[in-house]
Amino acid sequence: MADTHTDIEKYCTWGVDHGATDARIIHPGTIVTAAWVRWKCRYGCAGYGQRYTCPPDAPTHGQTREMLDCYNRAILFHQEQPASAERAKIGRDFLNSMVQLEEDLFKDGFYKAFAFLAGPCHLCKECAKSKGLPCNFGAKARPCMEASGIDVFQTARNNGFYIVPLREKSDTRNIYCLLMVD
Repeated sequence: MADTHTDIEKYCTWGVDHGATDARIIHPGTIVTAAWVRWKCRYGCAGYGQRYTCPPDAPTHGQTREMLDCYNRAILFHQEQPASAERAKIGRDFLNSMVQLEEDLFKDGFYKAFAFLAGPCHLCKECAKSKGLPCNFGAKARPCMEASGIDVFQTARNNGFYIVPLREKSDTRNIYCLLMVD
């Protein structure tokens, strides 16, 4: 693969064409992992332990850091989600597009491509985990950044993106997905 970013810029464009507000090629060293992030999942999220992509099943911050250190480039995707009746569908479509983009990168020779999504898994209404069954969508399910110990706020800020905590459900959400490339 080339040392420049020109070989992956088209994937940023593809992401914007499929729902991202913005996309930037970043260095994995700008991605922040911390133990406290998973604690926010454990003590603050009703979905904790309910899905295979959530803690305690998701990788720890240490495992995630070890994985991130295997890469030289990543793409950080940002999507603004204004409050609307369609917000959930828009979000699901965007997350699905990120998994598709991971597959496209793999097929294009970026064999290490891996996506971290935003928020809890959206593929099933009720996760098979609750019935002790294997994941119904093992080929598509991906952990979110937060579940994997990634400090999304600091990572976004480190890369020039705007992000603040959501104060009201009617506020515009700023969500982020991360695609590890090579």
